[in-house]
Amino acid sequence: MSVDHTENFPVASLLLPRHLRRPVAAIYRFARAADDIADEGDAGDAERLQGLNAYRAELDRIGQGRAPADPAFAELAQIVAEWRLPLPLFHDLLDAFAQDVVKKRYADYPELLDYCRRSANPVGRLLLHLVDRASEENLRRSDNICTALQLINFWQDIAVDWQKDRVYLPQTDLARFRLGEAQIAGQRWSAEWAALLDFQTGRARTMMLAGAPLVHALPGRMGWEIRLTVQGGLRILERIRRVRGDVFHRRPTLRRADWLLMGGRALFM
Repeated sequence: MSVDHTENFPVASLLLPRHLRRPVAAIYRFARAADDIADEGDAGDAERLQGLNAYRAELDRIGQGRAPADPAFAELAQIVAEWRLPLPLFHDLLDAFAQDVVKKRYADYPELLDYCRRSANPVGRLLLHLVDRASEENLRRSDNICTALQLINFWQDIAVDWQKDRVYLPQTDLARFRLGEAQIAGQRWSAEWAALLDFQTGRARTMMLAGAPLVHALPGRMGWEIRLTVQGGLRILERIRRVRGDVFHRRPTLRRADWLLMGGRALFM
C-alpha cells in the first residue's frame, strides 16, 4: 500500500492536532493507493479490479479481527481498531474506485451524486468519527462539503478526465445546454459551455455553503482545517467562473495570494 505523491491531503496539514495526524495519514494512504490502482499505470481493467479485490480481502480480514495478509495493512488495522472506524466506509471507497474502472459516463445528476456518496463522503465521515462528532446533522453537512469538493474537482479537471475517456458531466445536462462530447474533445469554449459551467459551479457552491456550518461543530484546529478546505473549494469555483468555464485553456488553481484571501475569509465563517 505504498504511495508516492507530491500533492497534499487537505486534512493532513499541520493544523491538525498531533494525535490525529497518524490516523488521518493512514486513511489517506489507503484511499490514495487504492485510487492509484484504479487510475494510474498501464494495467488492464481486469488487473485493476483484481487489485481492488485484494484490498477488499484485507478489509474483510481486519473486520474479522485477523492479521492482514499484507503487512502494509497492519497500521490501518491498528487505526481501525483503536478508533473504532466503520469498515463499510472503506468499502464504499473501493466500490467507487472500481466503478471508475468500468463506468465512464453518468446519465444524470442523481447518478453522479451516488458516485460522490461513495468516492468522497466516506473520508469526511471517517474524520467525524475520529473527533467523535458523527451526529446525523454533522454527517449530512460533511456529505455536502465532500460531495461539493468532488464536483469542484470534476469541473476543474474536465480536460484531464477526457484524456482518461471519462466524462463526469451528466449526459442530461449536456443535452439541456445543447452540447455534446465533441465540445470537450475539441476543447471548444462557447457561450453555451459557459452557461453549463455556471450551472454546475452554482449548485456545487450551494452544496458547499449548506455544509459550511459544520466548522462550528468541530473542535479547535480541526474546525480551522475544514474552514480552509471549504474556502479552497469556493475559491476554485470563483476561478472557474472568472474564466467563464474555459477550463480547457485556463485550468483554475490556487496561488499564494488565494491562500491569504482564504485565510481571511475563514476568520469570518
